[in-house]
Amino acid sequence: MTPEEFRRHGYAAIDWIADYYERLETFPVLSQAKPGDLRAALPPHPPEYGEPFEQVLADLDSLILPGITHWQHPSFFAYFPANASGPAILGDLLASGLGVQGMLWATSPAATELETHVLDWLAELLDLPARFRSDGPGGGVIQHSASDAALVAVLAALHRVSGGRTERGGVGAERYAVYTCAHTHSSVEKACRIAGLGADALRKLDVDPETMTARPDDLRALLDADRAAGITPALVVASVGATGTGAVDPVRALATAAREAGAWVHVDAAWAGVAAVAPEFRYLNDGLELADSYVTNPHKWLLTNFDCDAFWVADRAPLLGALSILPEYLRNSATESGAVTDYRDWHVPLGRRFRALKLWSVLRWYGAEGLRNHIRGHVALAQEFASWVAADERFELAAAPQLALVTFRLAAGDDATLELMRRVNESGALYLTHTVVGGAVALRFAIGSPQTEHRHVAAAWHALQASAP
Repeated sequence: MTPEEFRRHGYAAIDWIADYYERLETFPVLSQAKPGDLRAALPPHPPEYGEPFEQVLADLDSLILPGITHWQHPSFFAYFPANASGPAILGDLLASGLGVQGMLWATSPAATELETHVLDWLAELLDLPARFRSDGPGGGVIQHSASDAALVAVLAALHRVSGGRTERGGVGAERYAVYTCAHTHSSVEKACRIAGLGADALRKLDVDPETMTARPDDLRALLDADRAAGITPALVVASVGATGTGAVDPVRALATAAREAGAWVHVDAAWAGVAAVAPEFRYLNDGLELADSYVTNPHKWLLTNFDCDAFWVADRAPLLGALSILPEYLRNSATESGAVTDYRDWHVPLGRRFRALKLWSVLRWYGAEGLRNHIRGHVALAQEFASWVAADERFELAAAPQLALVTFRLAAGDDATLELMRRVNESGALYLTHTVVGGAVALRFAIGSPQTEHRHVAAAWHALQASAP
């Protein structure tokens, strides 16, 4: 494809994306495709000769769109949001065009330095503790997801608590434990498996039935029992904005107990953390000055398309000690000078895209005030939706609303609640997912799309009322 052909087809692709956003509300939110539909419609063999790009765009409409669940739809209220926005899409396009492989500072200095700088910017916007900034022993990096962040937190914790023995001899000869709340994301258990600890190393803390948060007294009891049994506490994970209910663990109390036991403290604020861009939500940061690592996802609720996970450490030395390997073919004078950051040492993959460009584009386009308005608008919509739920005797709140998440159910019970979800999801008018709260099924209503307005929330509520028994 020549530059002139790229220009022509690129304009067409941008037009297609813009048209997609203009007609987004005409699609059912949840894909109506059946298993195998797309495979049956595709040719059984790859093309022998090249095809015009116009045909690719045409097939997007006829073949691909029917199998798409529209995460950017204004009536997508499932899971947590996966925001995309114009400036982020364009920033990602520019990164793709540059084709940078940013594994080392030397392979593209701007890719490294922009990432360091925008993560310092973001730390300032969220009012994170100064120890997470790059001008001290800590600093930030963009990971793929909070799952990657959980894994590297486990590895850094093991490095620190073992004095580096886990990199030399593995974890088989030692016994370590990881602690987290029962409602914390499953990525923590997965990280334990990948790191070689196994799922049995994971201790799940009891939940306070009123607040749905981890109990610090249970953590202390588990820490004491493990140490008495010769098991070394390695990592405690606190959740800020749990997946099911949005619950915010008492970070300060959990971190205090963890630090007394010598364990690494990791705070997972994947969804909720970005809300701290608005000062009134900075209660979410309570206790972070005691944390060793912290993660939040701009690709969830801060207008930056996937993948863009912001991960900070208060001290980068254990992270680098766990992950740094320098083969001869990567040696260069900049690295050996010690004056630069090589982000290949901050996560599992060697290769890395220029993801900072899209976050930089978002921060510059919206500015702090635009980001605050984005968050505040969704929180206000969720509060109004929760008031409607509370006023209808057929419904009940399953947990206190948290930020832009409302967890609710039908008073008629689990079967009725699941049937209600099935009806509204199959209608295509909106999309919800469910969880279990206090042993009972509940529906999650998560507001986060930049396209979502009051009318979409109101229409969703009317659909729920009409479908409820």
